[in-house]
Amino acid sequence: MPHLFSTKVTAIGGRHGAIRSEDGLLDVRLALPKNLGGLGGATNPEQLFAGGYSACFENALLRVGHEVGVSLRDDDVEVTADVGLDRNSAGGFVLSVDMMVTIRGVEQAKAEELVQRAHRVCPYSNAIRGNIDVGFSVSTG
Repeated sequence: MPHLFSTKVTAIGGRHGAIRSEDGLLDVRLALPKNLGGLGGATNPEQLFAGGYSACFENALLRVGHEVGVSLRDDDVEVTADVGLDRNSAGGFVLSVDMMVTIRGVEQAKAEELVQRAHRVCPYSNAIRGNIDVGFSVSTG
């Protein structure tokens, strides 16, 4: 079955290198953050993940809103993904995510319902479910 969309991004040099998409639209230098002993001064995989997840989740909110008859515009919704990098008990690295979601123009209960629905359809949420702890805080403005 063909994909709805697919893309390729190549990394060279790991956390001290760069990534580039096949179409050249993404061409980014990477650096280990200063608080992890790196030089900083460039983005890192956790920031890229946070940006991708928050953008994808916002779109999932718009979709589920439309499906249940709640008209939302892009400027009604703000999603911030706070991605943490930690060590697990085996010494490996793990991620955690705290999503702060604001949906203006709806009641709190409806906003929480939309977030739960979006969490079921968002491809990032589905990809990490059971592997990465994700917490939500939801507000209406």
